[in-house]
Amino acid sequence: MRASAFHLNTLKEAPNEAEIASHQLMLRAGMIRKLAGGVYNYMPMGLRVIRKIERIIREEMDAAGALELLMPVVQPAELWMESGRWTEYGPELLRIKDRHGRDFVLQPTSEEVITDIARNEIQSWRQLPVNFYHIQTKFRDERRPRFGVMRGREFTMKDAYSFDRDVEGAQKSYRIMYDAYMKIFNRMGLTFRAVSADTGSIGGSQSHEFQVIADIGEDLIVYDPESDYAANIELAAAPCLIATRSPASSPMTLTPTPGASKCEAVAELLGIPLASTIKSIVLATDPEKGPAQIWLLLLRGDHELNEIKAGKIEGLNKGFRFATESEIIDTFGCKPGYLGPVGTKRSVKVIADLTVSNMHDFVVGANQEDAHLTGVNWGRDLPEPDLITDLRNVVVGDTSPSGKSKLAIQRGIEVGHVFYLGTKYSKALNATFLDESGKPALMEMGCYGIGVTRIAGAAIEQNHDERGIVWPRAIAPFEVVVCGLGWGKSEAVREESEKIYNALKTAGVDVILDDRDQRPGIMFAEWELIGVPVRITVGDRGLKDGIVEVLLRKETEAARVSLSDCINETLAKLASV
Repeated sequence: MRASAFHLNTLKEAPNEAEIASHQLMLRAGMIRKLAGGVYNYMPMGLRVIRKIERIIREEMDAAGALELLMPVVQPAELWMESGRWTEYGPELLRIKDRHGRDFVLQPTSEEVITDIARNEIQSWRQLPVNFYHIQTKFRDERRPRFGVMRGREFTMKDAYSFDRDVEGAQKSYRIMYDAYMKIFNRMGLTFRAVSADTGSIGGSQSHEFQVIADIGEDLIVYDPESDYAANIELAAAPCLIATRSPASSPMTLTPTPGASKCEAVAELLGIPLASTIKSIVLATDPEKGPAQIWLLLLRGDHELNEIKAGKIEGLNKGFRFATESEIIDTFGCKPGYLGPVGTKRSVKVIADLTVSNMHDFVVGANQEDAHLTGVNWGRDLPEPDLITDLRNVVVGDTSPSGKSKLAIQRGIEVGHVFYLGTKYSKALNATFLDESGKPALMEMGCYGIGVTRIAGAAIEQNHDERGIVWPRAIAPFEVVVCGLGWGKSEAVREESEKIYNALKTAGVDVILDDRDQRPGIMFAEWELIGVPVRITVGDRGLKDGIVEVLLRKETEAARVSLSDCINETLAKLASV
């Protein structure tokens, strides 16, 4: 490839809307161009990255025994109605009608369609196990698309679906895909963690996320530095921080706390540790008939509610919302900020976090404005909670599940997710096969997704500097750029540049020859912005001594090497990327 024949259109500055490094650099490097909110054109430079990501995925999926097919972007609503997700999925599901008024969706994922394929194509246990995958455009109608390709509405995704005869077989398929994902992300040169995760809207009973480590990541990863334990904060178990409950040592007292509606303000006003206060969070559920059920969740003042954990509680697992101010006043007799579990006006379900259940002499809202109750104790001043469970987010320093070390937290970008679905979709869509005894049985399913376009953004977030992108070799748009200085004036530069370019092509290197006759400063800055791993500079001055310069993108000093050593030096540097 020659630069003069390639579309290179870099920008000095990124548009103001580009908030994060990957969005800014992909725009500046000419990899993407915005078409609409959350929808991008992938320009030739960016598409080369995407195709390399896809190639690695295909090679490892094929090696793992998966079979590629292609499912449509547009899916009939009937399948989503069968699964129940037509109403459950939410506003991210873009619903459309054709000219006949029939309902369709722009697919955000393909569980329904692949299950329909399986129930029509698979009849016998002899056809199992099987794993189908495709790489296809997806659309999710994000409320606020942002961060470029990281949180767009249209994106490319690889999704795979395994079908097995039984749970044991499904678990084996899950492990095969887990291992394949490890190989995929290692081959891409990414620093990542595989973490236990919540199954979310996909469903199922087991899942792992593959998180690229990056400070801009939206997900918090909890991990044990001394073991293999890692989990998304949504799933990470938060231990009880108080081994046993101590007996009461103070009387319950109504204490004025004017203007202190937050636990932090109460602790400061009373001169007590924040950990002595209890935070009250009021939720509501709406039955089909009758008034809303009010739930009071109690957490230590320095802890935060984990809504995923709350959503797994019986009674809240069908959906909940935060109570309105009028519901709070009606139940507790006061506005938010001063409510608590003692002396509520109406019956309320009380759920305490594990740590809260062992607290004593604590501080809660008094259910009257500008006042709190101090010295409150379970059993003496209020009944035991209706339920004691893990409600909070893990914090740095919590004890790991092994009990031998402390947990740490880092940010990550989810680029892959594997789920064991069980029979969630095969049951809903009646996907059965005849087992060895000739009886119908439900297929056991797994699903496995990789955000192809998101990987490009995540890789940049993890690999960039003040000059631009620093691509890992495996997914760089080009591996090497040969820059001929004074191209239009020097026949020697043209001749030697061509020789190096052709030798690298023969060696199987993905190389581009910059023959545009640009000034060196402009040329170098452009390729540093684009992030090609190795740059070879050929100039008249060096050629007089039989020398060219070979520079690794992440380094600042070029190596001066002889023409005879140029190819070997370049291959050695590439091998180190």
